Amino acid sequence: MNIAAAPNDMSDIIEADRTHVWHHLLQHKSLETVDPKIMVEGKGMRLWDATGKEHLDAVSGGVWTVNVGYGRESIADAVRDQLVKLNYFANSAGSIPGALFSERLISKMPGMSRVYLTNSGTEANEKAFKLVRQIAHKRYGGKKHKILFRERDYHGSSITAISAGGQPERNAQYGPYTPGFVEVPHCCEYRAQWDVENYGERAADAIEEVILREGPDTVGALCLEPVTAGGGVITPPEGYWQRVQEICRKYEILLHIDEVVCGVGRTGKWFGYQHYGIEPDFVTMAKGVASGYAAIACMVTTERVFDLFKDDAGDPLNHFRDISTFGGCTAGPAAALENMRIIEDEGLLDNTTAMGERLVSNLHVLMEKHQAIGDVRGKGLFCGAELVADRATKEPVAEKLVQAVVGDCASQGVIIGATNRSLPGLNNTLCLSPALIATSDDIDQITDAIDGALTRVFG
Repeated sequence: MNIAAAPNDMSDIIEADRTHVWHHLLQHKSLETVDPKIMVEGKGMRLWDATGKEHLDAVSGGVWTVNVGYGRESIADAVRDQLVKLNYFANSAGSIPGALFSERLISKMPGMSRVYLTNSGTEANEKAFKLVRQIAHKRYGGKKHKILFRERDYHGSSITAISAGGQPERNAQYGPYTPGFVEVPHCCEYRAQWDVENYGERAADAIEEVILREGPDTVGALCLEPVTAGGGVITPPEGYWQRVQEICRKYEILLHIDEVVCGVGRTGKWFGYQHYGIEPDFVTMAKGVASGYAAIACMVTTERVFDLFKDDAGDPLNHFRDISTFGGCTAGPAAALENMRIIEDEGLLDNTTAMGERLVSNLHVLMEKHQAIGDVRGKGLFCGAELVADRATKEPVAEKLVQAVVGDCASQGVIIGATNRSLPGLNNTLCLSPALIATSDDIDQITDAIDGALTRVFG
C-alpha cells in the first residue's frame, strides 16, 4: 500500500485531531503526551495508520462492523451512483434502494415482513421500545408497558437505551434512567448462578420469575441479544432460547432480538437467532448491515405487529408517529444491497462457520498452554476468551492485564478487543470478530499474536 511504503507528513492532521476531535470511549488526558491514532487506509483485513504501520484487524473496524472487509469498490460505486441519482428524501416516501433492500432482507428472515429504516443500532432499538409502549396504550390501557432486558447485554447509548442496558459501567453517571425497564439475570454458564444440570432452562426460568414478580399484565416485551456481545461474548446454554420462546408466548410478551452485533452474517447465519429456531416479534440490526460503508440500521417486525398500527385509520394517534431523518438516506440501503450480494456470491456465511471453528479450535489450544484462559466461547466469527487469575476459583484477572494483552497484540500489528468499561470486576474477556472474509492464515496470525502476548504478560 502507498501509505505503508511512503507515509505522507501527517503532522497537521494529527494536530487537528488532537485539538478538535472528541473521540469515542477515550480518556483524552493521554493525548497530551501521545499522538492520537489516525487510520488512513484499509484493504481486505488490513489497515494502515498515519505512521505507515500495518495492522491485521481482528475486530472489524474496532466495533464489529466491517463484515466484508475494507476497500470494496463495488459498494463504494453503488453508493456513488445512487447519490448522484437521488441522495435523500424523507422515508415518508419510498426509494428504489429502500424497497429493493427491504425485499431482499425480508427474504432472509422467514416470519418477518416489515422494515423500518434508521441510522444507528441505538435508534433501531428505540423504535422497538416505542412500538411496545404504543401497543401497551392501544391494547392494554398503558399497563403492559414494561420492557425486560438482560444483565450484561447492551442495546445502545441513548438514555433510554442504557436504561435497557445491563452493563453498569456504561450506565454509571447517566441516571435518572427511563422508567419501566426491568433487568433479568444473565445466562453465562461459566459464571453459573445456579447449580443445576439443565442450566439453559434454569436461566430462562429466571426470566419467568421476574415476570411473575412484576406481574405478567405489566410486561410488554423482552429484549435480548442472541449472543451477548460487549458483556463478555456469552453464547446461550442449550435449551435456553426454546424456553425463552415458551415463556414469551405464555404471557403474551413480545420478543425483541437485538442483532446489532450478530446480524448479517457474523455468527455464520444471516442472523444469530436463526441458530435457535425462535420466532421474534422485533429484530434490530445495524453494524454489519452495510459493513460500515454507509450509516444504516433497521427495525424489522411482523405483519401482526404492523397491522396494529393501521386498524383505525380515522384515529390520528393510531399510526406509528415516528420519524428518523437519516432513515431517508439512500446510501444506506444501496450499500446494504451490495453488501448482501457479496456475502452470498463469495460464500461468506460458510466461510464464517469454517473460520469460526478454526478460531475456537486455536483458542482451545492456547487454553491448554496458558492457565490465564479460563473459558473459550463464541459463535461463528464472534469469539471470546475469558482471562482468569485462578482457574479453580475463576477469579478474573485485573483489567490492566487484559489491556496489556490487547496492547501487546497491537505492538505485533494485530488489533484485538476486550470487554471494557462495562462490568465492574468482569472486564476480562478478549473479544475477536474478524471480517467474514478471514482466511486460515489470518486466523492463525491472530491467535499466534495472542499466544505471544499471553506469554509476555503472564509468563
